[in-house]
Amino acid sequence: MYLPDRTWPEVGEYVADESLAVVPLGSTEQHGPHLPEGTDHMIAEALAREATDRTGFLCTPPVQIGVSSHHRQFPGTMWVEAPVFRDYVESLSRNLTYHGIDRIVYVNAHGGNVSHLREVGRRLHDDGTAYAIEWMWDESIPGLIEEVFETPGPHGGPKETAMIMHIAEKLVRDDRLEDARDGGAVFDYDAERVHGATTFYDCIENSPNGVFGDQTDATPEIGEELFEAATDQLVALLEWLDARPIDDLMPEPPLEP
Repeated sequence: MYLPDRTWPEVGEYVADESLAVVPLGSTEQHGPHLPEGTDHMIAEALAREATDRTGFLCTPPVQIGVSSHHRQFPGTMWVEAPVFRDYVESLSRNLTYHGIDRIVYVNAHGGNVSHLREVGRRLHDDGTAYAIEWMWDESIPGLIEEVFETPGPHGGPKETAMIMHIAEKLVRDDRLEDARDGGAVFDYDAERVHGATTFYDCIENSPNGVFGDQTDATPEIGEELFEAATDQLVALLEWLDARPIDDLMPEPPLEP
């Protein structure tokens, strides 16, 4: 059930019976020479829409701009500062709770949003307003990603390339896949640390063209496989959350002395 397509009586009927909402979030930022800047929010919305179509749960419009200043050197990257992002998502979430929603799944496709969505979820949880959790598509199917790609890469790599090939193939610059691979980098997190300290802040410090992995490994068929597997995981999460009594999701009371 996609909220923008519905009338207020229809949404009212939904919240009379259901209390779960799905909020897709991503970013508008560089994804190399081969992928559109809307890659993350496109993936998040596609997964959220598919999962809510299958289950009947409510899906909000996507949040298309996130915490992306670490990509700022690349033209077209848009971002908001982290406190602004957190306050915006919290306000949006409290708006949902006003209408009767008490559990929210943030369907996220941008790593820069993760810690901030967790913080928003904690705020809502701590004051007993709602149970809100962050879900990242690639973290739901790590085994499959490792199985189909030798070098998946954390950003703009074959996993995101394959997903966009499935969701919006015409937006992938197929003639730039080798450029993406050869001008990017294979990310080695341990190699980028010095005596245990993370020494980098911006993506460009690790990759000249902003992406990682071997993009030539991506195909629309693999993208479909990833999309279906991730959607299955999201559907299972929504059904699990819907079945839980809200009291079981709220904070435990203080221990008695």
